[in-house]
Amino acid sequence: MIDSYPLLRPWLFSLDPEQAHNLTLSNLDRAQRWGLLRHLVEQPVADPRNLCGITFPNPVGLAAGLDKDGKHIDALGSLGFGFLEIGTVTPKPQPGNPKPRMFRLPQAQAIINRMGFNNDGVDACIKRVRNSSYWQNGGIVGLNIGKNSSTPIEDAASDYVTAMEAVYEVASYITVNISSPNTQNLRALQGEEMLRALLGSLHLAREALCDKHGVRKPLFLKIAPDLDQNDIKLIADLLLEFKIDAIIATNTTIAREAVQGLEFGQEAGGLSGAPVRIASTEVVKSLKQHLGDAIPIIGVGGILSGKDAEEKMDAGASLVQIYSGLIYRGPKLISECAAALRK
Repeated sequence: MIDSYPLLRPWLFSLDPEQAHNLTLSNLDRAQRWGLLRHLVEQPVADPRNLCGITFPNPVGLAAGLDKDGKHIDALGSLGFGFLEIGTVTPKPQPGNPKPRMFRLPQAQAIINRMGFNNDGVDACIKRVRNSSYWQNGGIVGLNIGKNSSTPIEDAASDYVTAMEAVYEVASYITVNISSPNTQNLRALQGEEMLRALLGSLHLAREALCDKHGVRKPLFLKIAPDLDQNDIKLIADLLLEFKIDAIIATNTTIAREAVQGLEFGQEAGGLSGAPVRIASTEVVKSLKQHLGDAIPIIGVGGILSGKDAEEKMDAGASLVQIYSGLIYRGPKLISECAAALRK
């Protein structure tokens, strides 16, 4: 199968990154509606993995952030992912941070973004998920939830509970995002006092939702790569205490050592792509040491090849997710990673 993305990439990289992002997704939608994607994209062979009561068709998923509003579920689902994570969605719509807010660093195979949870609000996202053929046909759709930027950090738990209540019926699993660097003070929720309060509130809310709907939806937590060993041990202990089902490691980094001197290297925001690979993998290793097999880990960060995906699994991950790698490698990365991880 011919990989056309290397031919398209120079043109896409000549555009503003956010414009190129939106244009690519709208063209994917068009190709999916016309029935072209199945001829253009190599589909991974089935390689099911069972995790948290869910059977994932293959272990390679889409990380949150690429489709924040669930506008492109059917097109993305046609690329061969084992699962999609949509969001981050917040209780109320919000525009996010001022533009420009996304920057490419091609020399480092990296991206810096400070999008700021721009989304149409949780209710709009839920409608799109319900209307997607991918979801209706049993595709696995995780919903990644966050707090509105206008909500004080002391009241963050109420936003997360509101969002969880809204997505509970449609989500295959729910991810609590406390690790984006682009919402003021959000990462403070990774500290012991605030994280204990947040997880306690979510635990009680999930028990009530479980009773109401007769089903226990898995709850995942997504953390940053910029954590020391004490932070990681604390988080691991709280995951066990509050019966969180899985942890996603990691989000983007605020570190800039790997991009010193590069154009846009000092832009504010989260750095993703190749420079975060090692830090992310080290967090996966540390979590595995603390958690063993008690709580599964989903590895994400700097996966730009099948070998990178293998590295995450060797470190202790049970599944992987990709996002920035797609910008640099295109859809072929999905089947390449799936092939590398095939049992």
